[in-house]
Amino acid sequence: MVAGPDTRHNTSTTSTSEQTAVKNKRIWLIGGGSGIGRELALKLALSGNKVVVSGRTSESLADVESTFQQSAGSADSAGSVVPLVYDVTDDQASASVAQQVAGLVGGIDILIYCAGRCEYVDDAELSVDLFRRVYEVNVFGMVNALSAALPLMKMAAGSNADKPQVVGVASLSAVVGLPRAEAYGSSKAAAIYMLDSLRLGLDRHQVDVTVVNPGFVDTPMTAVNDFPMPFIMQVDETADRIIAGIEKRKLTVNFPWQLLLSLKIGAWFPALWFGVIGPRLARRDAKNS
Repeated sequence: MVAGPDTRHNTSTTSTSEQTAVKNKRIWLIGGGSGIGRELALKLALSGNKVVVSGRTSESLADVESTFQQSAGSADSAGSVVPLVYDVTDDQASASVAQQVAGLVGGIDILIYCAGRCEYVDDAELSVDLFRRVYEVNVFGMVNALSAALPLMKMAAGSNADKPQVVGVASLSAVVGLPRAEAYGSSKAAAIYMLDSLRLGLDRHQVDVTVVNPGFVDTPMTAVNDFPMPFIMQVDETADRIIAGIEKRKLTVNFPWQLLLSLKIGAWFPALWFGVIGPRLARRDAKNS
């Protein structure tokens, strides 16, 4: 399900924000109403960036803005949080939303796509509607956001010391097939491939692309999971790792390494994964579902 506002996970830990090296940027962060996106918005704004934070509901965005104002106080070094309601599945809205962002903060130096939807497939019973709901946000929503933002980012390239940067949050679930993740994992694999391919197309436009692949993170979206989540991380550390990757302009940011290694081993030895390990996980998931 789409991550939404949830006060259990909306307590921001911003004590490390002053260490954030990404500064004085105009950032459009999509999917910032809760979870990872919310934490990123707060940390980036508190370290001196102008952040337009977008999501589907005005209430969650207003909460992010209010939390920022309370945390920033009268600090001169703080930037700003500007809420802008935007549904990435609305193709028509995407035509004008980037212009609204530019009007609010003057342009787009960094686009962070953090919107996501997760629904699981039970007992291999495939549903076109389920796949469509997941892909509408994780794939086509990203296409909408990119098509809206990239013209402005291309125009900005060369006018600043740093290149504009696209940051897409995908998932380690795309590394190897996981039980019940037929829709979610494949949508993230599609997003990763799209971003990797887009990186080649954007090279001549002087626009960088960073792909972020987290593992399990304690957010409203994972709160509904009914299965073990190994190496689960807190949202504060997750945001710090993403920001560090943005600052270093890494091609790909994967974490935690323990989960990445475990999944890579499965991908390297498919007979072991699909013949032994995977079926055991699937049977356990089916029993719990």
